[in-house]
This record gives sequence, structure tokens and C-alpha cells, in this order.
Amino acid sequence: MMKNLTEEECEETNCGKPDCYETYWWYFLCSSLGVFISGIVVIALVQVIAQCIANRQEQAADGNRNVKGVMVADPKTATSEESMNWGTEVKDWAAGLISAQTTIGKVLVVAYFLMSMGSYFFYLVDSYKPVEWCFDLKEDRLFQTDLAFNIFFLLYFILRFVANQEKLWCWVSIASIVDFFTIPPIFVSIVLGRTWIGLRFLRALRLMQLSEVLQFLRVLKTSNAIKVTNMLTVFLTVMLTAAGVIHLVENSGDPWENFSNTQDLSYFTCLYVVVVTMSTVGYGDIYAQTTCGRCFMTFFIFGGLAIFASYTPEIIEIISSRNIYGGVYTKEGGKKHIVVCGHITYDSVSNFLKDFLHKDREDVNVEIVIFHTVEPDLELQALFKRYFTQLEFFKGSVLNSLDLDRIKLAEADACIILCDKYCTDSDAEDAANIMRVISIKNCCARIRVIVQLMQYHNKAYLLNIPSWNWQQGDDVICVAELKLGFIAQSCLAPGFSTIMANLFAMRSNSEGSNDLWQTDYLNGCGNEMYTEYLSRSFTGMTFPEVTRLCFDKLKLLLIAVETNVDSETSTIAINPGPHVKIQDQTLGFFIADSALEVKRAFYYCRSCHGDIREVAQIKQCSCDNANKRRRNTYHRRIFSRASIRTPVKGLKYTNQSEVGESIPLEENGNSSVLHETGPYDSRMGRRKNRRGTLTFPDLKTNGMSQHQSSNGSSPSNKGQDTNSESDEILLDTTGMFHWTPSRPIHSTVVKREEAAKDPSLNGHVVVCLFGDKDTPKVGLRNFVMPLRASNFHYHELKPIVFIGNLEFISHEWDMLKNFPKVYILNGSPLNRADLRAVNVHLCDMCVILSTNNFSVEDQSLQDKETILASLNIKAMTFDDTVSILQDKTPDFMPSVLPPIPSSPHQPQFARERCGSMVGANVPMITELVNDNNVQFLDQDDDDDPDTELYMTQPYACGTAFAVSVLDSLMSATYFNDNALTLIRTLITGGATPELEQILAEGRGMLGGPASPETIANRDRCRVAQLPLYEGSFATYADGGMYGDLFVEAIKNYGMLCFGLYRFRDNPPTADITETPSAKRYVITNPPYEFVLKSTDLVFCLVHFDGGNQQKTKKKKKRSKRNKEGEKPPPPPQDMMYHHHQHLNPMA
Repeated sequence: MMKNLTEEECEETNCGKPDCYETYWWYFLCSSLGVFISGIVVIALVQVIAQCIANRQEQAADGNRNVKGVMVADPKTATSEESMNWGTEVKDWAAGLISAQTTIGKVLVVAYFLMSMGSYFFYLVDSYKPVEWCFDLKEDRLFQTDLAFNIFFLLYFILRFVANQEKLWCWVSIASIVDFFTIPPIFVSIVLGRTWIGLRFLRALRLMQLSEVLQFLRVLKTSNAIKVTNMLTVFLTVMLTAAGVIHLVENSGDPWENFSNTQDLSYFTCLYVVVVTMSTVGYGDIYAQTTCGRCFMTFFIFGGLAIFASYTPEIIEIISSRNIYGGVYTKEGGKKHIVVCGHITYDSVSNFLKDFLHKDREDVNVEIVIFHTVEPDLELQALFKRYFTQLEFFKGSVLNSLDLDRIKLAEADACIILCDKYCTDSDAEDAANIMRVISIKNCCARIRVIVQLMQYHNKAYLLNIPSWNWQQGDDVICVAELKLGFIAQSCLAPGFSTIMANLFAMRSNSEGSNDLWQTDYLNGCGNEMYTEYLSRSFTGMTFPEVTRLCFDKLKLLLIAVETNVDSETSTIAINPGPHVKIQDQTLGFFIADSALEVKRAFYYCRSCHGDIREVAQIKQCSCDNANKRRRNTYHRRIFSRASIRTPVKGLKYTNQSEVGESIPLEENGNSSVLHETGPYDSRMGRRKNRRGTLTFPDLKTNGMSQHQSSNGSSPSNKGQDTNSESDEILLDTTGMFHWTPSRPIHSTVVKREEAAKDPSLNGHVVVCLFGDKDTPKVGLRNFVMPLRASNFHYHELKPIVFIGNLEFISHEWDMLKNFPKVYILNGSPLNRADLRAVNVHLCDMCVILSTNNFSVEDQSLQDKETILASLNIKAMTFDDTVSILQDKTPDFMPSVLPPIPSSPHQPQFARERCGSMVGANVPMITELVNDNNVQFLDQDDDDDPDTELYMTQPYACGTAFAVSVLDSLMSATYFNDNALTLIRTLITGGATPELEQILAEGRGMLGGPASPETIANRDRCRVAQLPLYEGSFATYADGGMYGDLFVEAIKNYGMLCFGLYRFRDNPPTADITETPSAKRYVITNPPYEFVLKSTDLVFCLVHFDGGNQQKTKKKKKRSKRNKEGEKPPPPPQDMMYHHHQHLNPMA
């Protein structure tokens, strides 16, 4: 007989029923079946009746229509519609109440799940009791709690039933069946005073709702997590339910056996039997003895085995192949982190990490989070392992806000977005990165974003993002702008691109070399750009004085200062001159070997370190003059963008977008940050001419002065571009660039026959282009703009001749039509006849640009056109074009300077080469896509093919440039956002945010006759090369020291020297009348004792010479007065000087 309470156990309950030990299980079972079956019958009858009523109402409605088709109102129909509307409102109310879309619905769903698990837990506790037993409702707390849960289940079932459209399907659903076999029996227990364990184990079926609940609580967010949770809950639910069935039938026995074949098994023993059976192990130690149990096990084996065989491998596969990069970033206390995303490859990440984590940056207390949509390959994984202490990788999408939350983007110090510099569609790549910026700014508007873009014109789209703020540190690095800007500056000062690329890249000079030139070059490569606050000992000194002291005493090269004009605006001044006095809290831009060396400028004390000659002894002192303020370990982050046109009370600005701009002058006796102290006087060695204008030594670059002094007229006056300095000056609206009215492209096209006969093609720039009408744009405007900067006089502008496909160039002509002296030869750079027609041997620079043609499978073939063009030019000969010109009265020698005595190593007259006999001596710079292809440019070099780009001869000589060198600008911009402003100033020639907004309108550059405001913007620094074999500095040639030259240049002429350009093969006794090797190499920031040679060229920063312009205008006015018989007016007594040592154009 089924195990029940004994008489002793029954007496303990005090139920007062002598027959309580009898079984009443069929009462409980019939209550559940009765409710279930009766409900089906009632629902079916109601639906049949409702359908009949609806049919009858439809027939009645058809009968009430009159002949004209007008419906006659029926009171019964109206009442029916009102009742239907009331029922719909109730249904919507119930649906909204239990819907997971509302807060109340989520609370009810979670409460229903938790109570179901609680009821199942009560079942586990009661499973150790007999199948039926008597109880006292007042004393049984467990039953009272379970009763409260079931009352809630009943109310929830009513809400669910009311809200459901399909009543019948809702009644027979699994959730309803669970309620039918668990809720009615508990009310029967109250009536009988006894309970039956029965089918309460069905509450385990509610475990399948676990994934839904976890999604409501935002615990499960990925599809794999949801899938695994669903399979695990189904797997577990089947086992728990099957164990409950075996526990019931084995402890109850078979009814036809009068419950005599029972087996006392606990619930967990039954669970063990289920697991053994599903896993097909089948130990046989425990088995079913009842017929009902054996029948259930027979069917369960098939179903359980199928579930086990299908779910188990899939669960294991998902868990084992889970995304190890899909976790959540855990930020360490006191440590910042940045997010790097975009184009993540081994090359881009390795170049970034090498520069960002360089040893010269001291301790970089920043953790890097790499974020990408795909998992890293083996090469990237090996790279990440090398930097595992400072780097973590996470897989996800920048466009997914949930993924951005995983990497703690809102707490990140900055977000850096890399671009694919070798993409086939640059506009599509820029659009993708701009979308990443939008998503990042949408998630966190205040985060600082540094993004790489390919094309210059796409920068305008960033201005459409409301939260994009240049003043808060957001910045964009345009690859085309900087790449072509580097190359353009090399046309003015060959080798300058190598110097600047090395300054903003962290390189070590520890590599040894047997060649002298490599030793000098690598020593220069160890110099980088750093920023540091200037010591209080420099307060009150002029910029040239501080520069001389830093170079001589501290072995540091100071090239610029940044000062706070007010609390929100800062100003960068590059080599500003003696009118700038250093104030407290002034930030200096230094060229040095490491950040440790730059600390000398912060620690320097005039009292304690005045007599010290060993720079290693310059450390923090404890005197009263020492700096007491807290210094930043890294370069100060300036969140208000420098060089912004913001008027400040009491200050006067000439231009706040360029070098030397925003120079405040004293007004009403109030002192300001930067003070005007007047021009150089005789005490500083500066000589003035009779008119008061100040003179400079001539800036000659390997014979370029002869070319620059030409009138610059175009070949055959193409395009009517004949503006000269004596005519009205035409500048763009910002005053930064020379401007000319728009010209149609056909007016600038020259034919081969015309170009070959034109003698004006001398000292020009030849640009070789490869591409057709389908080739993407390369951004030629970025190349032309630095060569048309307004800080050059018009006659100094070098004509630019493009050789290439006319249809390809026409795509970009809208951006070039307003620049003067730009011409096109429709031909091929590989055609020697075209090259001879443009006098390539007489050019100052031949530029070979690569196109965005990355469709080839072999990356080594991406540079095939540029390499072939370079080798083609080098193989050419020009045997009738080399001559030596003699000038007995050189125009570079200022008349007011004393003559320089000749030396044995100095010629008695100036010589300059007018051309090249062989193409190998033609000044040339070649752009490369693949760094490894640099080995093919020079066939006579001995570079190892595995040599890094910066250590190869073509790169060191400035004849090769690769876009990969721009990767270091991302880290340089992060540590100091003004570093990018500084490099843009030196490279672009004057591109400002104002100009970018004008170009964003799509109307091109606007301009016209220059006004006093735009003319004032011409006064800014530019890069030049100074020859030593002639001129005022010839005394330092052949044995002079670089330090003496540096001091002389900055003291008397305001020129800031920062490097040398030296012949690679130049014996000390070489006669300069011989044609030396054309290969030169750059030396960055040589030491004071570095010995100079007569053939050296000096890189220097010079100011715009406005005196030439004033002389030309005054000469024109004097000639006009002489013709009219007028007398010139006397000069004014209060002569005003411009703040850069020239006559103020605005006076």
C-alpha cells in the first residue's frame, strides 16, 4: 500500500480524523483535470456562442440598410459596441500590466519567476515527507507561504488569460498546465486538511523563463549567452521534471497493485537515475520497480537521449569557443586608459605602440584598449603579448553603445581612431571614421577624440557634429594634408620632410654604424619634440636670449613658446623674436634627446646653476628662486586650442592662426603676457639701413636664389598669371595664400613643343602623376598650398608643372584654379620627351607622387610606377645644360654689411649650378606606399632589405617619403595637442580653421586685392636653407663650429637654425668648383662643437621680409612723383617698426 502516515504520526498532527492514514490522491488529481477539461469546454462553448451572435448581428445589420445604403442606428448594436469597447480596454489594461515593456510588467515577471522557484524549493523540502500527510494550517508556516505564492500565481494567470487574444491556446499552454496541476490541489488540501506532493515538481518548468528574466535585468546581452542559457535551462528542466515523475510513481506504487510495490527513493536519488540514464551510462544500481516507472523510463530514454546528444555538444562548443575578447574592461585605480579603434592591423598598431610606449617618454601611466570588430590574428596576438602589461584587446563595434559601455568609454582619457592609409576608396574610409566619431560622441560627448582622415575636404564634415570641439582637445590628422605638406616643404628646403618626420617620431640613436654619415644622421634621429615649462629664471628675458642660453648652457633647442593670454586662450609663437619676453607659466617647445633632458629648462636656476658647465648637474635646487609649483609628468594638456581668433581686452593681435601670430602689444601702459620691446638695435649687432628696415643675409639654397629671383612668369604666359610684386597683391580672404582669379583648366595646359622652347622653366617644381579618369583623388591642393603661402613674395613663387593624365588632374582642378603659376602638361612621367620638355634637369625639385591604386594583390607592386619613373629620370643625361654662372656683385650680400674677407677654402666669386648633366643629380623626392620598396630607389646603396625606413639612405637623404611615418603623429597629438598645431603651422603654410570653414562651403578659395589686415598675416615664419660657402656666414665654413653659427644667426638676424644638410661623400679638401655627389643627408640639431663644412646647407626658421615689398612700392611711388615734379614728403618722426624687425605694412 502507498506509504502514508502511521497512527502515531497522525496523532501528532491532532487532526482528529481516525482515517487520516488513508489515501486521497485522486481528489487532488481530479481537481486539476476537472478544471482543465471544464475550462476547455467552457471556452469552446463561449467561442461558438460568440460566433453565432456575431453572425446574427451581421445579418441584422444587412437588413437594416435602406435602399440608398444608409445604415439605420440600432440601440442593441450600439450597446454591443460599447461592451466590446469596454472589453478591449480591459484587455489592453491587462496586457500593459504584465508586459515586459513596462516597469510593472518587468517586476511582475521577475516576481513570478522567483516565486515559482520558491514553490519548487518548498517541493524539495516536502519530498522527504510521505506522498500524503495531514497538516495543521495554523501551524504549518511552509504551507502558508506556498499558499500565498499560489494565490499570486492564480491572479497572474487571470491577467495573462484576459490579455491573451487566443483564449483556447492560452488555456492549453505549458504555463497554464503547470498552474492547473499546482494551484487547485493546494485549495483541496485546505478542505481535506491533508496534502499530496503530487505534481508540484512541474514548477521546475518555469526555469525555462530564466533567460527572459536575465535579459530584462540586462545580464544577458549577447546572442551566444542567450542561446547557451536557453539550452542549459531546457536541459536542466527536463532532468528535474523527469526526476519528479520517477519520485512520484516509485514512492506511490502502481494503482492496480494496490500501491504495494513502492520503492523508497529520495528526489535526489531519482535525479541521479535520470542523469545516468540520459548519459547512456546505465550503472543499474538503482532502477524502476513499478510498471508506471518503467513505462516512463522507456519513453524518457528516447527523448532524454536525443536532448543530451544534441544539446551537450552544442553547449560545449559554444562555451569552449566563447569570445575571450568579449569581456568587460576593468579599470585599475589611479590609471588612465585610452581606446584605439578603427583600422587595426599589425602595421598600424605596431607603429603606434612603438611610438606611444617609447622609453624616452618616461613612465607612460596609460593603459591602451584596442577595440576592433574582428578577433586578432596570430601576428597581432604575438604583438599584444609583448605589451600585455599595458594593453588589452576587446572585440566589438564602435557603433554599438553596449560595446562602448564594456570598454568604459565614458571614463577613457581619449579615443584614437586609425584609418586605412592604403584603402582603395579614401572617401568611403573617411566616412566610416566619421561615423565612428559620431557614435563615440553620441555615447560620451565630452571624450577627447583624435581621428585620422585621408582627404582634406572631409575634415569639414566633423564640424557638423555638435559635440565636436576643437578647443577641448578634439583633433583630426589628415593624411593627405600632412603627407603632401611634408613633400611640398621639401621642394623649398630639401630634406626638411625627413627632419620633421624624425622630430615627431620617437626614435633611439643607439644603433651603431661604421659610416660617419650614418653616425651623424642617427644622432640627429634621437632628437624629438618635447614640451616643458620654463623656469622662473627665464622670466623677463627675450626669446632670443632664452634660446641662446638653452642651446649654450642647457644643450636644448627652444623653437617656440606657448603662453596663456587669458584663462581660455593660449598662443603658440615660433621663433617670435626679441619683442617677446618670457613670463611665468610659459610652456616651451624643445628639440632634445629625451624628456629627462628637457627637465633642465624647468629646474634651471640662475643663482645655483649659473657657474655650472656640466648639464648633468642641473637638477632641482632648494633656493627661493626654484620652481615651487607642481609640474606635470607629461606634457601639459591644453584643452583650449591655441591660435584661436578670440579678442582679449588690452591686447592687439596681428593674426592668431600662424607662427608669430597673436603677438599682443602693450596698450595704455598695461603689461601683458608678451611685450613689445622694439626692433633689434646696434647693441645686439643688428644693422639698420637708412630707411629703418632691417636686413638679413640672403637665403640661398644650392642655387635656388637665381631661380627664385626670376619674375615667375608662366610658360608662354599661360592663364594670364602675370601678377608681380609691383602690381596689386592678390591674397585669399585669410591672407595666408597668394590668390588669382579662377582659370579654366585648358588655359593652363602647355604643349610639349611650347614647353620645350620656353626659357622660363627654370627653378620650377615638376610633379609626376600616375592615374586616369577613374583613379581616386590624391588631394593636390595640399601640395600646392604650402608653395603658395603668402609669406613668400610673388617673384619667389616657384612655378609648378604637373605631368600626367589631363582627365585625372581635371578632377581636382576646382581646388587648384585659384593658385597662381600652376601649369599642366598632358603626358606621361615615363616619357622622356615630356620630361625634357619641362626641363626636369633645371627644376629645383622633381616630385613623384603615387596614386591610390591598391587593387593589386602583391603589395610590393604598388610602387611600380613611381620606382620606374625615378629610375627613368636618373638614367637620363643632359650633356649640354651644365654651366657655372659667375656673379661679381651678388645680390644676396646686403650693402650695409661689411665685406667678408676671403679664405683659402672660399671662392672669390659666387658660383651656383644651373642644371644637371645626369639625371641622378636632379633634385628628387619619391613617395612610396610600401616601405620595403625603398631598396629599389638607389641601386648603389648598401642598405639591407630588412632595414627600417628611417635608417635607409633615400629616407636619410630626403629623396624618399612614405606615409607610414605619419603614424607617430597620433601619439604626439595625444601627449600634447599643440604639437599638431605646431606641425601644421610649419607644414601647411597657413591652413587655419577659418580657411577650412570657407572651403567647407564648396565654393573654393575666395580672395582679391590685399587689405592691411590680410597683408599683416603675411608676417610669419617659414623654413629656408642657408648656404655656408658664401654670404655673411661664410666665416664659419670649413672648420667653424655649429654653435657659433647658431648664436650669430639668432642674435643678429633672428634666424633659428635647427639642422644641417650635408653631402654624404664630401672629402674635407674637396674643391667646391667640382661637381660633388648629389646625395646629401640631414643632421638634426647638431651639438655646439659640431664642425661645419663649406658645402653644408643650414635649415633655419626665418621671418617674412616685408622690406622688399615696401621698397618696390616706394620706388614706384618715387618714379611717379619724379615724373609729376613733386617733392617727396619728409619721413615721419615717430617711425613705427613691425614686430618682426621690418617696417610695419599697416603704418
